[in-house]
Amino acid sequence: MSKQGLAALGRPGEADACCPRLLTTPLDDGQAVELAKVFKALGDPVRLRLLSMIASRAGGEVCVCDLTPAFDLSQPTISHHLELLRQAGLIDGERRGTWVHYRLLPEATDRLADILTRPGDTAPAASPAAPDDAS
Repeated sequence: MSKQGLAALGRPGEADACCPRLLTTPLDDGQAVELAKVFKALGDPVRLRLLSMIASRAGGEVCVCDLTPAFDLSQPTISHHLELLRQAGLIDGERRGTWVHYRLLPEATDRLADILTRPGDTAPAASPAAPDDAS
């Protein structure tokens, strides 16, 4: 998936018509397909940990050489997972010599947060009171 595909889900600050919230506006077929690709990339524990490690890194970026030792996986497997995150538009990488340095694309996670956020005026419905069993 290209970064343009994720952009189609909407940008923060634009009208609700182009920034659907999952909880208030039904997604059209194209938006659902693009969003599913992002969630699929996030649906693997290794990729989720990689994203977390990149996002939480001081300085905002990390070398693949620093990520690999945290897993009991080969470097090519880690690179494959990173490539799937990159294709989903969640991270970007820059080659420096023989290593690639990765950084989070915060606009992608901001868009996901916006899509999943309930609008401020919609509070969850109160649960009905349990009926009193004593009759």
